[in-house]
Amino acid sequence: MDPADYFRIGFGALRGHRLRSFLSMLGIAIGITAVILLTSIGEGTRRYLITEFTQFGTNVLAINPGKTETSGLPGVFGGTTHKLTLDDSEALKRLWGVKKVVPLAMGQARVEGNGRGRSVFVYGVTSDVPEVWKFEVGQGAFLPPGDPRRGSMTAVLGPTLKRELFGDENALGEFVRVAGFRLRVIGVMAPKGRILGIDIDDAAYVPVATAMQMFNLDELMEIDLLFSHAGLMDGVVQQVTRVLTDRHAGREDFTITTQTAMLDVFENVMNVITASVGAIAGISLLVGAIGILTMMWITVNERVHEIGLMRALGATAAQVQRLFLLEAVILTLVGGVLGIAAGLGIAQVLSFAVPGMPVYTPLRYMLAALVVSALTGLLSGVAPARRAASLDPVEALRAQ
Repeated sequence: MDPADYFRIGFGALRGHRLRSFLSMLGIAIGITAVILLTSIGEGTRRYLITEFTQFGTNVLAINPGKTETSGLPGVFGGTTHKLTLDDSEALKRLWGVKKVVPLAMGQARVEGNGRGRSVFVYGVTSDVPEVWKFEVGQGAFLPPGDPRRGSMTAVLGPTLKRELFGDENALGEFVRVAGFRLRVIGVMAPKGRILGIDIDDAAYVPVATAMQMFNLDELMEIDLLFSHAGLMDGVVQQVTRVLTDRHAGREDFTITTQTAMLDVFENVMNVITASVGAIAGISLLVGAIGILTMMWITVNERVHEIGLMRALGATAAQVQRLFLLEAVILTLVGGVLGIAAGLGIAQVLSFAVPGMPVYTPLRYMLAALVVSALTGLLSGVAPARRAASLDPVEALRAQ
């Protein structure tokens, strides 16, 4: 038999039992749909998190007070705490390979201006924030450079906060009151959007010394450091560790987190989640494979006479085996195509129904789903195909 004969006989046999063939394909389709949908959500979430973190650049590291000995947040659970100070941040500026350093003190306060008020996060920082955090100023200017130990009565507003307080009016040169401090607005930031659900456009930026006085702080929440390029990361981390350990009486009571390390952690977490989701969805494929196996086994019993006739007309045992394997593969491939279409369709519906849900389906996932479908058909069809090929032609012809 030539390939066309195999396909003609195979499709003819499946059309002869439409309902049974459809139900068998449905089991595979459900499994592939689950795989495509769940892995698409996982991949979309992974890309979303990577985008969220890399928008700050990859040549940034953060230093927090407290050494994390076990799990938890530095300085909150399971670690010793030592204050990070403005003097610490100034000492880090002198390290080789370090471009900019931003000391950070923050709190939440009510910002009032133009007869309106709004409670937002207030970030105490320095003039280097636009370069280190990859922010842009939309109007005016950012905080002026100078000694971070000396505050000034100036503020920069996020675009959301500016709009809530001043609407379409020009806010530059106007005064706002923040936690009792009267500050002059010298700039408005360009829109940045949300980062991990936090609207950073709805915020105010003031000099770090002013923020420490405003919130009665004597320590920094964090020190962010920008270095020249990614190849210097290990060397910069070693230098920071050495300098701060010396300044803290020989104690490494701080935690250094790099963007690369955070991305690696999220990558590992998402890989585990994706693998777990794939394993769960694989159960549906297993059920579908059992359905194919059962159907093909029943088909062999029903087509014993047909098999005997084929053998009597000269078909070899290998040809009979290939025919039944082809029927199983056709079932699973069609089911796989239907599953991919359903998975993509549901993913699109979810993206429209829930705009914030990140969904992305790489081409390799769809190709892998088709390959898995074909392999499922081969594996589930092997036993019935061998049974069909092993039937005695004479006995098969006698069967009714």
